[in-house]
Amino acid sequence: MRFIRHLWRDFANAFTGWMGIALAALLGVLLGVGIYTMFYSGVISYLDDDPAVCASCHAMNEEYEAWQRGSHHDVATCNACHAPHDNLVYKYINKADNGFWHSLKFTFQNYPENIQIRDHNRAITEAACLYCHGNFVDQAANSSVHKGETMSCIHCHDGVGHKR
Repeated sequence: MRFIRHLWRDFANAFTGWMGIALAALLGVLLGVGIYTMFYSGVISYLDDDPAVCASCHAMNEEYEAWQRGSHHDVATCNACHAPHDNLVYKYINKADNGFWHSLKFTFQNYPENIQIRDHNRAITEAACLYCHGNFVDQAANSSVHKGETMSCIHCHDGVGHKR
């Protein structure tokens, strides 16, 4: 407790005189711009499960329109296939990670024309397929067609969630 009081006292002493006022103003501007940017971007809406939020970026319009016409439209949202099912904390960490990289690449227009899924997201999508279709996949894995093969749902069924 004494250590925390000492740290607080040092922190508070940094905000004395003109240097303190300038430092407080700088921190206030940075905090204000950061909060405004988060509010303006609608970051809270990304915590929800609405596919229209994913389509709020023009780069995802084609995927969103394809999902609306696709076979999973009535049974799955974007998060059903692209977010972890096994751990709520990991789900939101994954959403934050993807959101950060998506916004950074889209803001600076530094993304490929054909958007590629990252390896760890591919694994999450594969796990989502098994989460919903595990019984069917077990049967297919035991069939003579797939016996002894490593199966990848995405390899054969890349466009399942959406029809282009």
